[in-house]
Amino acid sequence: MADTTTPDSTKTDTPDYRDTVFLPQTDFPMRAGLPQREPEWLERWARIGIYDRLRDKAGGRVPFVLHDGPPYANGHLHIGHALNKTIKDIIVRSHQMMGRDARYVPGWDCHGLPIEWKIEEKYRKEGRDKDAVDVVEFRQECRRFAEEWVAIQRDEFQRLGITGAWDRPYLTMDFHAEAVIAAEFMKLLMNGSLYQGSKPVMWSPVEKTALAEAEVEYHDHTSHTIWVRFPVASQSDFAPLDGCLRTDLLEASVVIWTTTPWTIPQNRAVAFNPAIAYGLYEVTEAAENTTAKAGEKIVLADALAEAVMGSAKVTGHRRLRTVGADELAALVLAHPLRGVEGGAGEWDYDVPMLPGDHVTDDAGTGFVHTAPSHGDDDYQLGLRFKLPMTYNVEPDGSYRKDLPLFGGEAIVAPDGKDGPANVSVIKQLAWAGALLAKGKIKHSYPHSWRSKAPLIYRNTPQWFAAIDKPLDDGMGTYGDTIRMRALTSIDKLVKWWPQSGRNRIHSMVENRPDWVLSRQRAWGVPLTCFVKKGARPTDPDFLLRDEAVNNRIVAAFETDGADVWYSAGFKERMLDGIADPAAYDQVMDVLDVWFDSGSTHSFVLRDREDGAADGIADVYMEGTDQHRGWFQSSLLQASATKGRAPYRNVVTHGFTLDEKGMKMSKSLGNTIVPAEVIKQYGADILRLWVAQADYTADQRIGPEILKGTADSYRRLRNTLRFLLGALSGFDESERLDHAQMPELEQWVLHRLAQLDHQVRKGYAQFDFQGVFQMLFQFCTVELSAFYFDIRKDALYCDAADSPRRRAARTVLDILYHRLVTWLAPILPFTTEDVWLSRFPSEEDSVHLHDFPTTPADWLNEPLAAKWDQVRRARRVVTAALELKRTDKTIGASLEAAPVVHVEDAGMLDALKSVAFADVCITSDLSLTRDPAPQEAFRMAEAPGIGVVFETADGQKCQRCWKILPDVGTHPHPGVCARCDDVLE
Repeated sequence: MADTTTPDSTKTDTPDYRDTVFLPQTDFPMRAGLPQREPEWLERWARIGIYDRLRDKAGGRVPFVLHDGPPYANGHLHIGHALNKTIKDIIVRSHQMMGRDARYVPGWDCHGLPIEWKIEEKYRKEGRDKDAVDVVEFRQECRRFAEEWVAIQRDEFQRLGITGAWDRPYLTMDFHAEAVIAAEFMKLLMNGSLYQGSKPVMWSPVEKTALAEAEVEYHDHTSHTIWVRFPVASQSDFAPLDGCLRTDLLEASVVIWTTTPWTIPQNRAVAFNPAIAYGLYEVTEAAENTTAKAGEKIVLADALAEAVMGSAKVTGHRRLRTVGADELAALVLAHPLRGVEGGAGEWDYDVPMLPGDHVTDDAGTGFVHTAPSHGDDDYQLGLRFKLPMTYNVEPDGSYRKDLPLFGGEAIVAPDGKDGPANVSVIKQLAWAGALLAKGKIKHSYPHSWRSKAPLIYRNTPQWFAAIDKPLDDGMGTYGDTIRMRALTSIDKLVKWWPQSGRNRIHSMVENRPDWVLSRQRAWGVPLTCFVKKGARPTDPDFLLRDEAVNNRIVAAFETDGADVWYSAGFKERMLDGIADPAAYDQVMDVLDVWFDSGSTHSFVLRDREDGAADGIADVYMEGTDQHRGWFQSSLLQASATKGRAPYRNVVTHGFTLDEKGMKMSKSLGNTIVPAEVIKQYGADILRLWVAQADYTADQRIGPEILKGTADSYRRLRNTLRFLLGALSGFDESERLDHAQMPELEQWVLHRLAQLDHQVRKGYAQFDFQGVFQMLFQFCTVELSAFYFDIRKDALYCDAADSPRRRAARTVLDILYHRLVTWLAPILPFTTEDVWLSRFPSEEDSVHLHDFPTTPADWLNEPLAAKWDQVRRARRVVTAALELKRTDKTIGASLEAAPVVHVEDAGMLDALKSVAFADVCITSDLSLTRDPAPQEAFRMAEAPGIGVVFETADGQKCQRCWKILPDVGTHPHPGVCARCDDVLE
């Protein structure tokens, strides 16, 4: 039977048999109405307490814990949030339905600049001065702001269908969390990895704080670029020569190139690379509008000399000779601002030439101006040669007020734009005769990911975790240092999905500097330590290390939260009877917010009943940017305090782009807002987009892509609707055993056994795209276009108790239970609707059920091989008939009785052993091994099969529509023998 509608009888005296056909019956609508109906399911799940019921049901199961990387509580959700949380939800739901106790505790990052910055913006609009507000009052306002956004985001996450402990999430600003974060920090204090150092760190002048690498993003920026002469002054004591310098070098200048003119006042050395070829060059001719002078001598890397001369508008020059590394090491230079009018002797010091491997001849001059206070390479070179540090730049990015010539001038203005410092330095260099050339360059430059303002490297006293210092803490199974433990965890203890994530984070950890823990802000967990007055950071008693003090701090935070650190007399209470409060200063910096989130394993996994017994999560899952963010901060923090990584698997997803592959931007108008998608299509469509995408790479989304997703959903929904309709009234008494079923049903069960293994493997390996595509292909190609198409005739027209119909209905029931549960992690709303449409209950839910167990004896490879042949031959027959439908020779395949010529004897036997006419949905069909005639239809992909079209003989059965010779010869008018028996 090729259609679900019944035609009018061709004879007026023929009875109407429509009521005798078992057509599908279901109230499950074709139109989903997801935007309107999904909130009903959310209310239902909340009413029956489904998440807690799953926990009760899972008693005794092996736990599975996905630890939630906390989003910031500071704004509405964007499409990246939707992607992230949906992937997590699919992971949790699928592992629950595979027999685990899959727990999910949602969390929020509540401290730090994202929230503090919002309050400061509010203050600026109100004309208020943040520094004039009591710190505790300011912190409480930050707390209230975070609480409001936690409530908003919680509702938005739940609307996506995300399951979890929403009534008891974790917040980094909870008192217990703040106490644990402080306790974890004090472990660094006690194990010796904490130290205070003065070194250049990435600094935001606008936000007046140090930033972690994960808080930095890179944007194009146009910078001033200058070529500066450093005159040779004398011979150095660092690397004296046998004899004196040659006179020609004493008359020369070494030229450096920099894109940060503001750092020149902080210069303390010039670096060169002994492996680079250098030469002494003389300017013979120069343009009128240049500072280059005929006759002057300059030292340059040979590979860059031509480019430098061009930038300086030198029209004629000659190379005098090679300058060796030993000569360069012997040079002492003068600071380019030495003797400048108004300089007050500030720069009247010698500048040594120092060897450094970081110097290249790829760009510039082959020499690097070195300011140890404003760059990591510079700082490392300064440490090696004991160069003095400078403290010329204030927290707001301006020069100290008493700095000659430049005092008070801003490098970066409060609005994030360039201040006047660069131009002022360039002008002073020009007046001093030190400026050889200048220009501008557009390049990638670090910016704050919050204020979007440019950053600088600035030398400040900061607190660090030493990642290469051996730790004597009894947790050295995987190494004695933080770095060693982290690298061992990466390579031996953690699986990375995809594997490229391992290479990414390994390289980052292998090469990263010490962790800058301190921030000069107000909203965060303070660095709970005390330093001895008058002591130097290198003194052994500089830090107060006392477990009793630590315990008092933790207890105070548990009771009153971290705000208590700022209360009057707190230091005195903590040190009472242990140390003299007057002898110690209380540190007022706050912790890097990444230390907060990196510590969450302690107060979520370790401390909660729904955490992990060993404090180690099964999965951390975030975007690929978190290799330098949460994945790494958690890894380093746990390596320092736990001895290993706090996770066993790390899954990463890419970024979300528009349909053209462009980054989403409000200014471009190409953003996709989850709430708007849900309003138009429903959350299940958004979830299906996630499942269809390769989330390990960057994904695209837009109106056309969502339309395609909605179309896939409709096709899948129709499959589920057919199952519901065809199973109407199914009773257990109908069920047949596997061995009693026809081969076609046994083949379907074989495919289900295969799919069961593949679905479970796919979910276990976080391959949701593979799972969905596999199920979608199965539903549309193997079920709708093959099995359902073939079995509609038996389902509609066979007797209710016929073995063939009972077998088909048994298989449909088996299909129903597997498809609905397999798809439930991806489409929780739709599958709940499908489940309750068949099994209405006030307390039941599809999400309270596991994936059904599939018997191993359903697998039948010989049968599958046989039916592969059957399906291959069927494709040739249906293609041949489709041509006849197209040219109007026939209207339906039941009008045909083709002759199928099969060359291969084995295939012919296979086709003869099944009801091949029913398989091809024809009224009759002949099989022969005779050679196919010339006019036979053939397909290149199925050689050896030819189909000759013939029309079916007989009349059309008014009940099943088959055209058969016996129609009209039975007691019931106008029907075939099968239908006559059914009507009896």
